[in-house]
Amino acid sequence: MIDAASIQSTMAALVAQVEAYNYAYFVADNPLVPDSEYDRVYQALVKWEQDYPAYCLPYSPTKRVGGAKAASFRSVQHSVPMLSLDNAFSDEEVFSFGQRLMERLKTLAIGAEGGLIFAAEPKLDGLAVSLLYRSGEFIQGSTRGDGQTGEDITRNLKTVRNIPLKLRGDAIPDLLEVRGEVFMTKGGFQALNRRQKDAGDKLFANPRNAAAGSLRQLDPEITRARPLQFYAYGNGQVQDWPLPSSHSLVMAQLATWGIPVPPISAVVQGIEGCLHYYHALRLKRDQLPYDIDGVVYKVDDIAYQQALGFVTRAPRFAIAHKFPAEEQLTQVLAIDFQVGRTGALTPVAHLTPVLVGGVHVSNATLHNIGEAHRKDVRVGDTVIVRRAGDVIPEIVSVLTDRRLAGMLPLELPDACPVCGGVVTKPVDMAAARCMAGLSCPAQLRESLKHFVSRKALAIDGIGDKWIEQWVEKGLVRNPSDFYHLTLPTLLQCDRMAERSAHNILQAIEASKQTSLARFLYALGIREVGEATAKALAKHFLTLEAILAADADALRQVTDVGPVVAEALTLFCHDKANLNVIQALREAGVSWPSVSAEAVSDNPFKTKTVVLTGTLEHLSREDAIERLQRLGAKVTGSVTRKTTWVVVGANAGSKLARATELGVETLTEDQFLTKLQASE
Repeated sequence: MIDAASIQSTMAALVAQVEAYNYAYFVADNPLVPDSEYDRVYQALVKWEQDYPAYCLPYSPTKRVGGAKAASFRSVQHSVPMLSLDNAFSDEEVFSFGQRLMERLKTLAIGAEGGLIFAAEPKLDGLAVSLLYRSGEFIQGSTRGDGQTGEDITRNLKTVRNIPLKLRGDAIPDLLEVRGEVFMTKGGFQALNRRQKDAGDKLFANPRNAAAGSLRQLDPEITRARPLQFYAYGNGQVQDWPLPSSHSLVMAQLATWGIPVPPISAVVQGIEGCLHYYHALRLKRDQLPYDIDGVVYKVDDIAYQQALGFVTRAPRFAIAHKFPAEEQLTQVLAIDFQVGRTGALTPVAHLTPVLVGGVHVSNATLHNIGEAHRKDVRVGDTVIVRRAGDVIPEIVSVLTDRRLAGMLPLELPDACPVCGGVVTKPVDMAAARCMAGLSCPAQLRESLKHFVSRKALAIDGIGDKWIEQWVEKGLVRNPSDFYHLTLPTLLQCDRMAERSAHNILQAIEASKQTSLARFLYALGIREVGEATAKALAKHFLTLEAILAADADALRQVTDVGPVVAEALTLFCHDKANLNVIQALREAGVSWPSVSAEAVSDNPFKTKTVVLTGTLEHLSREDAIERLQRLGAKVTGSVTRKTTWVVVGANAGSKLARATELGVETLTEDQFLTKLQASE
């Protein structure tokens, strides 16, 4: 049996740990651990307090909401407390939440025939704020603080561009308090960190941390320069406004008055509807322009909300369903270097396996030696690892307070770990490179994989394992060797069936007909991506013109700066590269020739085209490529400026929009006829 002293000691330690995390996150704007670690410690404290309520400390963080207010801002007393939400981490916990609601309504003798309707909305990862409007004018803004008392940040909130300073419309209440979240988009966060790095200032750990730090600046001009946005999630105090009957109607009315609300909210039926919304949004999470860490379910009916009421720190009628953690703590077991297509050496950390975002992670990239040194990652370190969608896991930061004596900094190898070639690192570059080129097996393998990839020559059937085997056997030493493979040669390879060999040879033959842009991209020229290859092809029209261009001529092309121009010039003056290009042309790789006259005089020049539905005779990529080669602009939405909408099978809303706006449509046959006549 645990004695009283042990219980008190454990609780005091957990309280101190949570308070330290709270201070670092909310006050110092310098989070120590990922959210998953905070949740673990916090839930442990909650469990101890439930098991031993007599020993619960009066200043426990479970008795208040949020973090302490900063001393540098005037205090604001919340007329209606700004409570936080209880969390659910599994479908089972959400079902339990639903059962508790029904049982409480039954106890209150309130019937919910047909089940409950919920308002479901994304849980934005930002900073909760209150906006106070008097007669439609924004008069005060504050943080949540501890839930009872917040910080006056009115001047800073006035700099957030999508917060209206005056509400629009009619029947605006005498007093309206809007509650919501200030956040930073992913793109805005990346741009901010680039500016911070260029200025030699501290980098922010994540968009939430950046938003919080931006709002709590004493100088509102600093806040004004930060890319902040706001979405409402509800209301606080109101005067002269009879509340609508449901939360969803409240949100709709706020939107009518000009208050930004999340565009992907929904009204759903029952817990099953909640979970369907959750799992659908989780799949779309990585495509959203902002971070969310879960979804929020609220009983939609306001009368039910009022009947269900509140517990000490949270409403009974709402819950936050958190996504699996995308940041976790783990340990670095080893670090080695991988060699990429352009010779860049990428340090990769091998980790104690950990579940991150629902996926077991055992490796994480350190990007380059410069980044590894900046983060100072060492073998044996405890680190925060992050994973977002399909992005390769990365190490966010190191917990240096857990580092042991004798753990040495990472050193760059003198020789390539694959071929033993010379490794160089220019002073002004973050990455180090093996200089052996295609004589390095690692660079050769990655170059060949790039050459056959979908956006390059698109040779179906040639997977990584075949390339590994062909390089090992010496069958393919550069991309032109693909076009000299024969059926007898392929059948000598391990696990190669005759039908597979025939399919590969057919795909290789088909790849000979390509475009100049695809060919340039397939060559794997350093700094030349898909967009730059298209820009080069559009500007110069012929390969010969590109090979003959000097750096000044290359810099006349959109997207080509001094770094790209230098990389292109070096590639085009390398005899080995020119030999590969010649061998590919001799093997039959070709593309339609395009004259300046053809581009300047065709019906697609400067026109805007939209593709919808499935095309039978052309892939969407091929259609876009051919249109762009003729000078057309291909967009994804239909507007009054759209010239033509090309309609394939199973066309959807874009066709309806074209009909509504009177935009001319083309069948696939009409489109192909016009296209072929223009080329």
